[in-house]
Amino acid sequence: MSSEEKRTWISAVVGVVVPVVYLAIVLSKVPGAGVARIAYVGPMLTAIGVGIGASIVLTIVAAIASPRDAGKTDERDREVNRRGEYVGFYVMSIAALVPLVLAMAEVEHFWIAHALYLAFVLAALASAAVKIVAYRRGW
Repeated sequence: MSSEEKRTWISAVVGVVVPVVYLAIVLSKVPGAGVARIAYVGPMLTAIGVGIGASIVLTIVAAIASPRDAGKTDERDREVNRRGEYVGFYVMSIAALVPLVLAMAEVEHFWIAHALYLAFVLAALASAAVKIVAYRRGW
């Protein structure tokens, strides 16, 4: 497995675990209180920071575990990355319409922020999924 594929797997796992934990914590507060009272900004920024930090640390650990492969990319890695990023871009472009519509409808900031966060998560997961399939099955 190339270092780029390992990075993709790390991104996919972190991209699932961190948002699920965040959403479980924050959305569990929704039934008992109005969304205007839920303090979500700090936890959301923490989740984003933890996601970035975990990806960096796990990528470093993977590079230390197999130093010969670290940082090596070839044409296949670049093509897989390009295709995955294209898909992620299109998913983000479509998913970003939801928070835009919510903002136009003057919905609570809580829902707009979470729709945007979900759009980013879906784009990252779609990108990672395309890359993993490309690595595993080829073109």
